[in-house]
Amino acid sequence: MGEKNWKDWRPFVYGGLASIVAELCTFPLDTTKTRLQVQGQKYDQKFARLRYSGMTDALLQISKQEGMKGLYSGISSAILRQATYGTIKFGTYYSLKKAAIDTWAIGDLVTINIVCAALAGAISSAIANPTDVVKVRMQVTGNDTNISLFTCFQDVYKHEGIRGLWRGVGPTAQRAAVIAAVELPIYDYSKNKCMSVLGNSVSNHFVSSFAASMGSAVASTPIDVIRTRLMNQRRVHIPGNKLSSNIYSGSIDCLVQTIKYEGVLALYKGFVPTWFRMGPWNIIFFITYEQLKCF
Repeated sequence: MGEKNWKDWRPFVYGGLASIVAELCTFPLDTTKTRLQVQGQKYDQKFARLRYSGMTDALLQISKQEGMKGLYSGISSAILRQATYGTIKFGTYYSLKKAAIDTWAIGDLVTINIVCAALAGAISSAIANPTDVVKVRMQVTGNDTNISLFTCFQDVYKHEGIRGLWRGVGPTAQRAAVIAAVELPIYDYSKNKCMSVLGNSVSNHFVSSFAASMGSAVASTPIDVIRTRLMNQRRVHIPGNKLSSNIYSGSIDCLVQTIKYEGVLALYKGFVPTWFRMGPWNIIFFITYEQLKCF
């Protein structure tokens, strides 16, 4: 019976579908987060200017200058990402958790949740990394280039190769592991604790999702800033087998340069839209997921 449960395909499908729904509803906030995270880079003069003063200003400026299309730049890649990342992440998490409980019959569910969530997050994000690279670049350019999903993939592969598609995979996997390790266990724990008072209701999902989003935003934003900046850097091959300049050599270099030129608080650029997005994203996801389980 246990073997049948942990091999169940439904968490994979439900997780993917719920992720796509949540992404569609909250994507404009993700775009503002990305724009805020790449601006102010003294190490990269192309993005040295501070175009936006904050989340609200970014939303208003993008809406005014680029319209809704600008706020949804990169949505095609985001949907593709959630179809892979979301499907693998949540399906793997619940499958690993069931397998661990059935195999070892361990009573410490918190430890199981953290380990399984971190593994699922890291694995799924590493696999889906190319879609994340394309999403970030489409969000940053907005309507300036009006580039399509396929063209962007093609451009990255042509000029930067396979390594370009997996740029920033290290911090991406780390961020996903941190978010999953914080978010999913907190959600499960909060939901179980609130069950006696709120039951399996929308209110319970709302409270649990809010608690999970706050924790994951605080823990993951510094890694997310590094990840976004690395993904947005074009490392183009030029004649003589040289690489273009003004590129961070890696996560540590990006971290050092960011702190050196912009201060420690720069690691929390985009925190507000990250937090504001995670709350509704989690609420929409978990409510959708729970509703799909009823079918």
